[in-house]
Amino acid sequence: MNSNIKHTNAPISTTTINKNKVDAATGNIYEAISIVAKRSNQINVEMKKELLEKLDEFATYNENLDEVFENKEQIEVSKYYERLPKPHSIAMDEWLDDKIYFRNTKENTEE
Repeated sequence: MNSNIKHTNAPISTTTINKNKVDAATGNIYEAISIVAKRSNQINVEMKKELLEKLDEFATYNENLDEVFENKEQIEVSKYYERLPKPHSIAMDEWLDDKIYFRNTKENTEE
């Protein structure tokens, strides 16, 4: 996973953000939110992939389904990911810090 995701200053809880800061780069709040949402989805996929890879290391393939095995390290890995800021919070933090590259694919040919 991208190291900046783990070491982000994104808030863990809900915060209020000035609308003018959010749409400053695009001039359109809906376009800004769409860009942040796309980045949030990318972050979510990265985080989920890494978590599943780490949890797969603990996988035990038993024939006996009645046996429940709780691995303390596995629980700690899961708790770590639960405590990370949510993907949308990380994406918004990146957006406000100008860390997301975007481009308008619609050419304005009004001359």
